[in-house]
Amino acid sequence: MAEIVLYHHVQGLTDGVAAFAEELRGSGHTVYVPDMFEGRTFGSIEEGFAYAGEAGFDTIRQRGVAATPSSSSGLVYAGFSFGVAIAQRLAQTQDDARGALLIDACLPVSEFGPAWPESVPVQIHGKEDDEFFEEDLPAARDLADSAPSAELFVYPGDQHLFADSSLDSFDAGATELLLERVRGFLAAV
Repeated sequence: MAEIVLYHHVQGLTDGVAAFAEELRGSGHTVYVPDMFEGRTFGSIEEGFAYAGEAGFDTIRQRGVAATPSSSSGLVYAGFSFGVAIAQRLAQTQDDARGALLIDACLPVSEFGPAWPESVPVQIHGKEDDEFFEEDLPAARDLADSAPSAELFVYPGDQHLFADSSLDSFDAGATELLLERVRGFLAAV
């Protein structure tokens, strides 16, 4: 079983993020979910970004890194949208990285190093017409093409944060397929 650190999106540690973590725990995995917003949640992406801007993006990222546990067996770093920046950075730079799950976002690999680490498998998930993911899709394709252990899954639709069951953007069918793919990924790391 894997140890996973799941970083929430810009609306905070919502009930839907917590439910996603519980789904993974139900498969026998240990899942840590740092609350980078210190208990605050927001009704919209815009409100969450306003808070993050006021608190300082670097401050919030540092909270996420500081709340990351150590593990003797290595960690899978996972993130939803805003949380992908932390998950991807740690997956690319930490020696203990066993894998990465990037949901709703993907940054260019060059943000954190010259290439994706060969020993770190990665899955990227997003909606094809999601206005936020569309911006990241070239980076996601580049990563998937450059690393033999990288997989890119693009789902039909335009919902951002589609796997958060507490938001109007939730897509139950796509989330079920995402969880099936994630469980297979975690069984192999």
